[in-house]
Amino acid sequence: VGITRYMQEVVIEKPYTFVPPHRGNWWPSFIQKFKLIDIWLRKQGVVSWECRDQHKLRESLDAGHGVMLTPNHARASDPLAMGWLARSVGTHVYAMASWHLFHQGKFIPWAIPKMGGFSINREGIDKQAINTSIEMLTSAERPLIVFPEGAVTRTNDRLQALLDGVAFIARTAAKRRQKLDPQAKVVIHPVAIKYLFLGDFALAADPLLTEIEHRFSWRPQRHLSITDRIAKVGRALLCLKEMEFFGEVRTGRFGERMKGLINRLLSPLEEEYLGKASDNEAVVPRVKALRMKILPDMVRGRLNSQERLRRWEQLADIYLAQQVSSYPADYLTERPSVSRFLETIERYEEDLTDRVRVHGDLKCIIQVGDAIEVSPNRDRQAAIDPLMQELETAMQSMLDVLALESPLFEEHFIQP
Repeated sequence: VGITRYMQEVVIEKPYTFVPPHRGNWWPSFIQKFKLIDIWLRKQGVVSWECRDQHKLRESLDAGHGVMLTPNHARASDPLAMGWLARSVGTHVYAMASWHLFHQGKFIPWAIPKMGGFSINREGIDKQAINTSIEMLTSAERPLIVFPEGAVTRTNDRLQALLDGVAFIARTAAKRRQKLDPQAKVVIHPVAIKYLFLGDFALAADPLLTEIEHRFSWRPQRHLSITDRIAKVGRALLCLKEMEFFGEVRTGRFGERMKGLINRLLSPLEEEYLGKASDNEAVVPRVKALRMKILPDMVRGRLNSQERLRRWEQLADIYLAQQVSSYPADYLTERPSVSRFLETIERYEEDLTDRVRVHGDLKCIIQVGDAIEVSPNRDRQAAIDPLMQELETAMQSMLDVLALESPLFEEHFIQP
């Protein structure tokens, strides 16, 4: 588990202000016409793309439905990649975007609204963003993109737990549309985004692992297979975190040790701020609940410098727990593909250095799933929301099929 005490700027210590989308068509049409998305994504290594089954989206648009698109979120490039889907069916889109993105330089905060993006406060209940989303679906002006995982996962073949707000927004809009017209519908199209590595994996993996090994003051471990090198780095990083938080290296299965580390990070904070530790295995909802309690007094400037520093440390622990959860214990053993090995090494680098570099060319596949018609009513007897369950099943099924397009590691890799 490649984690240090770094924390990317995903938490903003400022009062939240809703950023609305640009409602006109001129700017998104300009962006599509001159393929500005393609230029930007090439800088992130995404050099080619393919949309599949986009006719399903086109049919929903032609039928006049309110349309929500729910892609998985494995890479930071996903929101822009969805622009290819919009272009392929001749539409513009609206999209929820985390508020921290509106504080990254000058160009990104300017560009996001022009492409139809609007802010969502992940650290609170953002009524303005929710109401805006409902209105967009009710009017069926454009498709609305919502990333239901709520954060970048970097596990392209595996979904994290989906956030229930998706169902609330869709159902509320379905009720409003039905009042306006009993025949009017809201549908959700699950979307699977898959990245395939086009570069030479040997050239990408060896120098990157060597850099990480140097950080441990190790000699390059080239006497080991690339699989063993990746596993050894992972064990070392997990041991370092266990030494930091437990005072010792723990024993047991890899997955149980990671779960133990996550609970060591989150449970004391949940007891302090929420009254009891959560038994929820889904980490992102736990993270959201804690941030909603920790941040308000920081934003309002009610804390002295010592308490403010203590809470920043707590936020760093929360961020670490979320990053640890992005390393499923069986991810590499279940299907040891080139894509999964590359993702793992990239996560090591990102979590060690807090930055992401391009290590080779990627192809992006965007697949549209069948429309899921949204009922205005929820079955209150069901323990799990049936709509969310259907959505998760559809998304994971598509990802399972797309995962097979990445070659297995043994078939591709030649030891340098």
